[in-house]
Amino acid sequence: MKTIKISALISVLLLSSCHNYLDENLQGTFSSATFYKSQDDALTAIAGVYNVTAFVNTMNQLWVFGDVASDDAVKGGLAGDQIDIQYIDQFNYLRTNTVLSNVWQYYYEGISRANYVLYYVPSIGMDATLRNRILGEAKFLRAYFYFNLVNIYGEIPLKLLPPLSPAQINVAKSPVADIYTQILKDLSDASKVLSKTYSSTDLGRATKGAAFGLMAKTYLYQQNWASALTAIDSLESSASYSLVQVYENNFLDSTQNNSESIFEIQHLNGQSPSLGSFLDQYFSPATYNGYYFNAPVQNFINEFETTSGGVVDPRLDYTVGRAGNKWVNGENFDPTWSATGYLNRKHVQSKFDAPIIGNSGLDYVYMRYSDVLLMKAEALNELSRGTEAIAPLNLVRKRARESYLYDQGLPGFGAVPANLLPDVVYAGQSDLRLAIQHERRVELGFEFHRYFDLMRYGQQVAEAALGGTGFSYAKNRYFLIPQSELDTNPAITD
Repeated sequence: MKTIKISALISVLLLSSCHNYLDENLQGTFSSATFYKSQDDALTAIAGVYNVTAFVNTMNQLWVFGDVASDDAVKGGLAGDQIDIQYIDQFNYLRTNTVLSNVWQYYYEGISRANYVLYYVPSIGMDATLRNRILGEAKFLRAYFYFNLVNIYGEIPLKLLPPLSPAQINVAKSPVADIYTQILKDLSDASKVLSKTYSSTDLGRATKGAAFGLMAKTYLYQQNWASALTAIDSLESSASYSLVQVYENNFLDSTQNNSESIFEIQHLNGQSPSLGSFLDQYFSPATYNGYYFNAPVQNFINEFETTSGGVVDPRLDYTVGRAGNKWVNGENFDPTWSATGYLNRKHVQSKFDAPIIGNSGLDYVYMRYSDVLLMKAEALNELSRGTEAIAPLNLVRKRARESYLYDQGLPGFGAVPANLLPDVVYAGQSDLRLAIQHERRVELGFEFHRYFDLMRYGQQVAEAALGGTGFSYAKNRYFLIPQSELDTNPAITD
C-alpha cells in the first residue's frame, strides 16, 4: 500500500465536504458533486480512508489508550509536556482533554470518508470486481474505526451515511451491542469481496484474512467464543499465515509485510506532505529529538519470564530499551533517557529518516498471526477445550524461545537456553486463562492492545492491574465523550 498512500496526497481533506457546515457550494477543485466520477477517483477516495489509519500526525493517539492507560506504561516525557496524556493515565481527566477529542475527531473523520466511498462509488462506471473490492475495503476500515471507538468510548453515534444533512451529522448514541452488530455486518460483507492476497504494489490493503481477523476479535470481545473460532478457521483457510522465525522482524522496516502480518498500517518516509510515522518521535529519547513518551514501567518488565540461569524471554529486549543493552541504532542504551529507566522500541526505526525525525517508514502492525493464535487459545479454553488450547499458545512460546536459533545478535546464538519458555502444560481452565493473559501481555506489549484486554477481562482483573491509579471499573470502563462533540451534536444529551 505504499503507492496507495501516495495517491492520498491529492485529495482527501476535500472529501469531507463543506456540506457539513455550509450551504454554499464548495469552491475548490473537488467536491462530492464533481469528484466521484471515475475509477481513479474511487481509488483515490479509498486511499484517503486508509490515510486516517496511519500515524502521520499527532491526532492518532491510539497508543495513549492502548498503552499509557494500561499497567504497562506511564506518560513519560518532560513532566509538563502533553499533560493531558498524564490525566488519561491517571483517570483524572476532563471532557475537554485534547487526547479525548483528537482520537474522536480523527476516527470519525475516517468513518466519514468511508461513508462517502460507500455512498458514491456504487454509481461510478468502472470495473465491477474492483468496485466491489473498494467497497469491501471501505466497510473493513469503517469497522476498524468503530471497533476502536466503541472500545474507548462505549456508547457512540453510529453514522452510516456521509454528512450531507443535519440529520446525518447530529446522531444520537447507540448501545455498544448495536455498534458491534454493525461492525460484524461490515466485516461479513467485506470478507465476501476482499482479495486473499495482493501484489507488492498493493501491500497493506485489507484482505479476507484481515476481515476474518477483526471479526474474530469482535466476537472475542463479546465472549462469543464459538463464533470467534469460526472466524479464525476462515482466516487460516484464506491465506498461508505463519510466525516469522525471529520475533523482532515484525518491527523492522526491512522485514515488514511478512507472513505474520494480517493487517499492517503502512507508512512512507520522505514525502511531502508527510506520509511517515510520527511514532518514532513520540517514543525516541530526547538526544535524538524525541519526546520519550509511553515509557515502560517495572511491572511490565517483571512480567517476562527468566530462567534460573538468568536468561530472560528475548521478547523483552526486542520490546524495551534498558540498561546493559543496545538501543535500536546500536548505541548503548542510557537509562537516564527515561524517567522509568526504560523506553519502548517497537515503533522506533534503526535509522532516523531524512529530513527530520517523525517521518519514519516503519509500519504499525495492528494484527499479527500470533495475536490470532492467542485468541484461538483463549476461545478454546473458554469452551472447556483446554487440551486443544495449549497447542496455539505453545506455538507462540516456541517461536519466542527459538529466536536464539535464528537471531545472530542474541548472546549464545545457535542454541535455546535451558528451560527458557517451556511449553505450557494443561492444569485446568483457570490456570490456563492466566497463562494466556500473561502471554498476550508479553507477546503484544506496546502494540496498543493491553488496556483493551484489561477491560474485556472484567472488573476484577482491570482493577487489580490499575489499582494504583484510582481506576474504578464502574466509573472508568469507558472514557467520556469529549466536550467538543457535546457542544456540536445536540442529539447527544449526556
